[in-house]
Amino acid sequence: MTEPALIRIGTRGSPLALVQSAWVRDRLAAAWPDLAAPGAVEIVPIKTTGDRITDRSLADAGGKGLFTKEIEEALRETRVDIAVHSLKDVETKLPDGMVIDCVPLREDPRDVLVAEGEGAARRIADLPHGAVVGTSSLRRRAQLLGLRRDLRVVEWRGNVDTRIQRLARGEAAATLLALAGLKRLGRDVARWGILEPEEMLPAVAQGALGIERRDGDERVARYLAPLTDRASLLAVTAERAFLAALDGSCRTPIAALATLDDGDRLHIDGLVAAPDGSRVERVARAGAACDAAALGRDAGAEIKRRLGAALFTPA
Repeated sequence: MTEPALIRIGTRGSPLALVQSAWVRDRLAAAWPDLAAPGAVEIVPIKTTGDRITDRSLADAGGKGLFTKEIEEALRETRVDIAVHSLKDVETKLPDGMVIDCVPLREDPRDVLVAEGEGAARRIADLPHGAVVGTSSLRRRAQLLGLRRDLRVVEWRGNVDTRIQRLARGEAAATLLALAGLKRLGRDVARWGILEPEEMLPAVAQGALGIERRDGDERVARYLAPLTDRASLLAVTAERAFLAALDGSCRTPIAALATLDDGDRLHIDGLVAAPDGSRVERVARAGAACDAAALGRDAGAEIKRRLGAALFTPA
């Protein structure tokens, strides 16, 4: 008779989500001998509302919580023990009784400009005048237009292969993808352009995994403890505090990136933009790593003082 799994991982069923969950499974097995036995950690794919919606933008459909709702329901009902999320898809306010206190080592948070063909652009400045760029991200759209008013940004959704196939058909000159996802999928990114944060500031918590559990489940908390990376946890704490301070929605282009230096000081750069790129405001803060949340909140408050309420009102 097969022994029941000691840890059941709830996850989306996309190729990237399954790779990320397998990575967590392998790290748990490496940290705990009892989790290294065959079947000790089970991956449970769960189809989310966000996965079902392919005909419109997430902003129009209801926001980033569309990728977590069904998984969190399974967690609440104890059908799974943990949920592995791309943390950029998780609302800043978690449902009652849920906690994310495990953030493993973060992958590279930068964006990639994907353009195919000989002499293809590797920087936004290199795109031809009036070029079509496909993206479903308001954050990317706003920053693209803030740099290049001549670009035509069109709505694109789909996985990595779908977008690259659309590029090959000539539907756009370029698209933008997260470097973290490409690396986790084992893609060769050498032919594309990695965009520095000064050019394209990443989404809040981009490249980071957040492992959600039930508050008070000490058995699971003990298993997860060795997976947490302190620098990654502090960085996303600051970034998510920045987002929370702005009360940002999927209709508000917001970006942030925090890093920890060798002196245990945390630096955060934040950005808020008008959706059409007509105004882009950036803010920076630095301070003690132990004040990560306060630094993020202060950066958000500064942006609010500058801009007032108008820019945060959904159209």
